[in-house]
Amino acid sequence: MDKLIKEISDTGVVPVVKIDNAADAVKLAGALRKGGINCAEITFRTDAAEEAIRLISKEYPDMLIIAGTVLTAKQADKAIAAGAKCIVSPGINPEVVKHCIEKGYPVIPGVCTPSEVEQGLALGLTYLKFFPAEAAGGVKMIKAMSAPYTGVRFMPTGGINISNLADYLNCKAVFACGGSWMVPSDKISGGKFDEIEKMTAEAAALVKEIRT
Repeated sequence: MDKLIKEISDTGVVPVVKIDNAADAVKLAGALRKGGINCAEITFRTDAAEEAIRLISKEYPDMLIIAGTVLTAKQADKAIAAGAKCIVSPGINPEVVKHCIEKGYPVIPGVCTPSEVEQGLALGLTYLKFFPAEAAGGVKMIKAMSAPYTGVRFMPTGGINISNLADYLNCKAVFACGGSWMVPSDKISGGKFDEIEKMTAEAAALVKEIRT
């Protein structure tokens, strides 16, 4: 888990992908890599997610593929079998988290309140997703929650874009951010991978600027 977290942290920003056609997966992954980000969260919001993970993992085995919006233990099993290296969910479901821990799957569930943070701590987790970030109070909320929970670090997702990415990454309690602005579904389905590469490169450059 520590190695995985370091890899996510080093990347700084994780593209959150909703893909409708698995046939677009490899081209999308190629665009992200060319843009300087060797990571993607493929969300289980569509039926194409499992196959997309499988295709990318086969083509680019060194790429960090995360399965997102995982709501059930069955989805977690499918995602890992397809090649995902980490499970992420929008909320914290103790049954799903316990299943992942028992199976040895790295898991980062979502929280947005102190009570949910404590649920995560009770399950032995100190790296948590903060979702929906902007709607739940943004950087101010993260700083407020990190005061009593000094050992917890967050991956905020939801409402993050190129204009507020720096605000989040400059927060000590944040180890990385998730964002969908680099990978809009219409650009993926429209085959506009050059535009995705450009937006990815912009995000990667900003992360480098902040962290050097």
